[in-house]
Amino acid sequence: MATYFYHFVVALGIGILIGIQRESVYDEPEDKLFAGVRTFSLISLTGYGAALMADQLTSALPFVGVLLVFGVLLALSYHRDVLAGKPGMTTEMATIITFVIGALCYWDLILLAAALGVTVTAILTLKPQFHRLAHAITREDIYATLKFAIISIIVLPILPNHNFGSPPFDVFNPYKIWLMVVFISGISFLGYVMIKIVGTQRGIGLTGLLGGLASSTAVTLSFSQRSRSDPELARPFSLAIIVAWTVMFVRVLVIVFALDQPLAYRLLWPMGAPLIAGLAYCAYLYIRQRAYAKEDLAFSNPFELGPALKFGVLYAVILLISTAARVLFGNTGIYVSSFVSGIVDVDAIALSMVDLVRAPTNLDLSVATRAITIATLASTLFKGVFALASGSPALRRALWPGMALMLAAGAVVILL
Repeated sequence: MATYFYHFVVALGIGILIGIQRESVYDEPEDKLFAGVRTFSLISLTGYGAALMADQLTSALPFVGVLLVFGVLLALSYHRDVLAGKPGMTTEMATIITFVIGALCYWDLILLAAALGVTVTAILTLKPQFHRLAHAITREDIYATLKFAIISIIVLPILPNHNFGSPPFDVFNPYKIWLMVVFISGISFLGYVMIKIVGTQRGIGLTGLLGGLASSTAVTLSFSQRSRSDPELARPFSLAIIVAWTVMFVRVLVIVFALDQPLAYRLLWPMGAPLIAGLAYCAYLYIRQRAYAKEDLAFSNPFELGPALKFGVLYAVILLISTAARVLFGNTGIYVSSFVSGIVDVDAIALSMVDLVRAPTNLDLSVATRAITIATLASTLFKGVFALASGSPALRRALWPGMALMLAAGAVVILL
């Protein structure tokens, strides 16, 4: 009996949650709405009760019968809305899902029911953001995303999942290489979508945060160049650039943690030291300015096929170079190759170190940790030098202390 009561309460709570969301977006009182808090609560309980009757009578007919009656009522309501010039079906679809959620609660699928309830509420609440995203996405974005989705979903499963080459250079695994391409591009695409939803005019610092997920290099190049035409925004541009750099360290940690937790734990302090230093300087810059972006910063869709293929080739080449450097020159060779590779792409070197740690040759965790740290600092140094060379004098004055602080924090960790 206690279990039944618990499921009943969960069904009621989810119905109330969705009902509150629906009622909150309208100014009319509940009696003028198709469904508000009370109606959604009753719908969820109806689904719960229908599942209960079906179980007690050991027949699906009661559940199907209630669902059909419910469907007829929805059809009549929708017909009335169409005649009234309101053809939308969002609320009607939400009521159907709420009915199903109530049934799932009885069937003891509580986690699934809760996930559906939260997802439905989020989708309904984020209507303006979804509309903004739909208007912001271009036809080229759709084509690029579809192309990458097709070659990932169709090509990835048919790629051979075994290593090619002679030991110790048997590091080419087409399936794993392309899987890493999908993984990295997925993270970049997340940042790109967030930029599309939120928009860069919300603030230069926020642009740096979201842009760091898509491409910290793009943020550095764009804001450095723009600092010459808008020198009065040097501090905000510096803030965005350093925020993007700090996101890079978080990004590396997330990537490594998803693939190899022991190595990720080793990286906490090496990635955390420059991250903390960067955040501290960001706080200083933020306190000194409150400026906002005048225009949107352009980011290309990270699902373009060309860059994805280039990353796959780069990842494979770095993996081969790192292996060869280790065989020929020991750990010193790995550190040198990490520095050079970090200038080009930090994600690729991080993934290659994960592969070497998990390979039969079993690269030592401390060596992999130091190599990834060197790569991130090399990337920061390269982007910093470019920003100092191409940015305005005001940008250089605002940027170099933060850059020096982050590099110094990382260097201390390497030396220790």
